[in-house]
Amino acid sequence: MLPAALADRHPNETTKRGPVRRTLALIATGGALTLALSGCAGLTTDEDATGPGPATDLIEVTGSFGTTPRVDFPTPVIAEETECDVLVEGTGDTLVPGQKALVKLSVYNASTGATIQEADRNADPIPAVLDEGALLPGLFAGLQCASEGSRVVIAVPPADGFGDAGSVQLGIAPDDTLFFVVDVDRAYLPRANGTDRPGTRGFPAVVLGPDGRPGITVPSTDAPTETEVAVLKQGRGETVESGDSVTVHYTGVLWDTNEVFDSSWESGSPASFVVGEGANVIPGFSEALVGQQVGSQVIAVITPEDGYGEQGSGAVPPNATLVFVIDILGID
Repeated sequence: MLPAALADRHPNETTKRGPVRRTLALIATGGALTLALSGCAGLTTDEDATGPGPATDLIEVTGSFGTTPRVDFPTPVIAEETECDVLVEGTGDTLVPGQKALVKLSVYNASTGATIQEADRNADPIPAVLDEGALLPGLFAGLQCASEGSRVVIAVPPADGFGDAGSVQLGIAPDDTLFFVVDVDRAYLPRANGTDRPGTRGFPAVVLGPDGRPGITVPSTDAPTETEVAVLKQGRGETVESGDSVTVHYTGVLWDTNEVFDSSWESGSPASFVVGEGANVIPGFSEALVGQQVGSQVIAVITPEDGYGEQGSGAVPPNATLVFVIDILGID
């Protein structure tokens, strides 16, 4: 609800030789890869154990990171399970479910040798979120061996790809294996990673779960009469400026009832909003983010005047004071 409601107011040369889910349809549109949902398939591989194997051993990939790869492999290549081989080592931790990344993606039919999609070296990378419900199961699993700055090749068997239906539009038969060559241009933070700050008197209490999602407890006192913002974790990244599009995780609760009315953590994917000038969010949400640094977690108590006002919106009743806990994951 929140995205709609808020709108209310490094070149490395690589050479490689030898070595009930919705699925992803790959459609070339204007030179960019559009990620769309269709069909259903099940994941056969152990996501935590995805690594190189006999299928990835057969593909040769050359070219610099960030450019259109040159690939060569015999046909047909048949993968029994999803495999992932790191061709260029990246930096930092490997990607995790729910994390957003900017990628360049090339896709090949390993059974026929046909090129389905090639990354354009001159095009911007595209955003992709490791959402189990939105990506092909094999791509979801394979990306978890990648990190920022890495190039990986992923072999996806039919069961982890388009399943028994295949894809007539893309020329993929029910028994075709796919090869993905993925360059991870940038990885957003999966959660706020700043330094903990002392709590602020009178603010709701916040307890974080193992994955970083907040639990919020509102005090049994009257709501503030002005919008207030406090920093729970102080990040060290870029500073959010007015007019920026910012990627965040958030949870919003109602002050009066302590009920969660929306949360990106529940949807499994972070959200992006423009804040400040040209904002597509309520004023209090912008106020909470402008001037803060990436990696920070902030808590904002937002008055009705800076929220949804007398009319309310969806699950937010009229004249409601709102509490948001927001993780600032990156500037788009």
